Amino acid sequence: MCQWDGRTGWCRGCGRTVPEIKAWRKLTPYRPTALLRELPRRVEQVKREPTA
Repeated sequence: MCQWDGRTGWCRGCGRTVPEIKAWRKLTPYRPTALLRELPRRVEQVKREPTA
């Protein structure tokens, strides 16, 4: 189950935003690949920041 970071809007577990999750199946072939490379950095960033 997703938990959202209020500042970034990213899921604390997978790093995606609600719009990214909703559009995942409709994305062009390049976008999911690029996003999958970005997600680990997002998750690490959210983990480093204090929760409010």
